Amino acid sequence: MNTTNLPTLQETIDLSPAEINDFKEKGHVLTPRLLNKTEVAAYRAAVNAATYAHNTEKRSLAERDTYGKAFLQIMNLWQVDANVRQFILARRFAKIAANLLGVDHVRIYHDQALYKEPQGGHTPWHQDQYYWPLDTLNTVTLWMPLVDISEEMGMLTFASGSHKEGVIENIAISDQSEQLLHQYIQKQGYPIHRAITMQAGDATWHYGSTLHHAPGNQSTTTTREVMTVIYFADGAQVTEPINPHQENDRKTWLAGLPVGALANSHLNPIVY
Repeated sequence: MNTTNLPTLQETIDLSPAEINDFKEKGHVLTPRLLNKTEVAAYRAAVNAATYAHNTEKRSLAERDTYGKAFLQIMNLWQVDANVRQFILARRFAKIAANLLGVDHVRIYHDQALYKEPQGGHTPWHQDQYYWPLDTLNTVTLWMPLVDISEEMGMLTFASGSHKEGVIENIAISDQSEQLLHQYIQKQGYPIHRAITMQAGDATWHYGSTLHHAPGNQSTTTTREVMTVIYFADGAQVTEPINPHQENDRKTWLAGLPVGALANSHLNPIVY
């Protein structure tokens, strides 16, 4: 597939004040029809080709732990595939990220293909921000299914309002995070929200500190194909890692930038 044949995704979309306010209050928002049918079909083909070409997980579901059963995870495809790069760097997405965060400019942290296979396991409760050695909570993740999905296929599920507490536990996504954070959510009384269905090309957005999880994929035939992009506000600095995952992220997704430096490596371009 030649990039010249792909939709450019440079045209921008304005969110309503109500959508932006909903995001700030709940910590998540759904934006329908972010891609039209033609656009999502073109980029689904591109993302699928890159995802399966670079997937290294060869074990059966039965051989994997909870995290491994949750999804096939392939990261920073924009660095290795020109077609996916056009998707990840899309001005259409980046402008929405900037508007939701209330900033003039946003950078990319990294992308992830998250493919929950048929009968794939649940994604435990967690906060993305746990992994990121950044001095800002002004971060947001775009989560877009490339196929139509229902809640039985592993719909992203949020604890609304949980982002207001910042990083709650220094805990990685795991069986332990599922138990401890579920108990915390019940104690705090956060409303639980997930869409019943999403069409291919719809998207949800959530703060890095919003608690979220996903049930397993009950389908026996259909993979939940999802592409994600993480954005952060320009001007953020690298902080001292407080866990091994943050140190790995500093080396891998921030190109080894030193603590105190601006998070502006070649892996983190300004996209709006």
